[in-house]
Amino acid sequence: MGTGPHSSPVSTIGSPGVGDPLFPLSGNGGYDVRHYGLTLEYDPKPRRLDGRADITARATQPLTRFDLDLKGLTVKGVTVNQAKAAFRRDGQELVITPDRPLRRGESFRVAITYTGIPKPLTFGPVRLGWTTTDDGAFVFSQPHGAMTWFPVNDHPKDKASYDFAITVPKGSTVVANGVLGGQKTVHGRTTFRWHQQEPMASYLATVAVGKFKVQQYTTPGGLKVYNAVDPREAAAWPALKKLPSVLDWASRLFGPYPFKSAGAIVVHSNAFGGLTALETQGRPVYPSSPSPRLMVHESAHQWFGNSVSLTTWKDIWLNEGFATYVEWLYDEQHGGESAQKTFDRLYATPADNPLWKDPVAAPPRPKDLFASGVYKRGAMTLHKLRTTVGDDTFFRILRSWVSSHRGGNATTAQFIRLAECHSRKDLGPRFHTWINTQGKPPQP
Repeated sequence: MGTGPHSSPVSTIGSPGVGDPLFPLSGNGGYDVRHYGLTLEYDPKPRRLDGRADITARATQPLTRFDLDLKGLTVKGVTVNQAKAAFRRDGQELVITPDRPLRRGESFRVAITYTGIPKPLTFGPVRLGWTTTDDGAFVFSQPHGAMTWFPVNDHPKDKASYDFAITVPKGSTVVANGVLGGQKTVHGRTTFRWHQQEPMASYLATVAVGKFKVQQYTTPGGLKVYNAVDPREAAAWPALKKLPSVLDWASRLFGPYPFKSAGAIVVHSNAFGGLTALETQGRPVYPSSPSPRLMVHESAHQWFGNSVSLTTWKDIWLNEGFATYVEWLYDEQHGGESAQKTFDRLYATPADNPLWKDPVAAPPRPKDLFASGVYKRGAMTLHKLRTTVGDDTFFRILRSWVSSHRGGNATTAQFIRLAECHSRKDLGPRFHTWINTQGKPPQP
């Protein structure tokens, strides 16, 4: 098409963010990543990380320039389609200019070599990204810490598959997402290879390096389980025995487990900032032995948050409200308090409690991303939906939600439309009251 007097020329520069309302610079425009191949070498003593990222992507517009997110670390070289590319740094942006323009729809490959001592970001009391321990390191990135350890299109909208080849001194173990492809020791250093086939949001990518005790087995259904526990946290082992039964229970309610692997990583660290677990795909990270309820919550995220991922961070209730309600369902079906009693107890909370302060579906500030209302009021919203449409329709909605968006992204508006389609009810006003308004909703 031309650029006549009433048209504007199409930009050939990928935007430095995807325009997320809460994190405008997270992610980048102009391309879609298909795969990350991360080759890393880490030594816990100097804490230095040497890396190469091989990124396969497709241009969604003509590109003469595009960005990746990378915080800290020193870039040594960049190639695009094996040709040397110019690059510069601008805050968290790694700005890349290939030697020739990329056509819209063209697949291309970026190779970036880098080095340095990764430094985590702070997000309230929590450290995000690559975090050191006394014998290694672990990674927790929600919402935007992946850029502390590899060049990335750091937003959940751009999911991709991953391969990890991570080399550490002999005696250390490396755990990552997906299925272990093997390990090999040469000249006192061991390389661990992990493959994450199913699409994964960048904040869910994890690596843990340490002196772990490892347990591996395959469930009767063919699910590969890999647990890695710091020996100082041995109390976790009895709890982890319950993981297969929790996953089986959730699979009966919501549909098949969405990945080929499961498990847990239990580290020994005081860097969790009060959190009791870290959400990562397939293999949550815990600082100590998880309670049954916590394991249920993190397992629920494999369906709600990891397989079906949010499209913008303001929809975080689709992760946390759903996982919290799954806790209620587990209690209800395992001899505990009914979901209705849990709802009633929370509804008795005074109107001036922070629970009712902000709209659940649109946290006004990044620091509100994990406010109590996102979890509890989000779960209460789902319970109101359940009591409105009945159990049969409610669970049909959840199963349909998981199956129709498996491996992809979704929005609150899509969930409301799906619920209205299955229930044949106008649910907009009820959802608006519970997730889009300030203050304590009236109880009819």
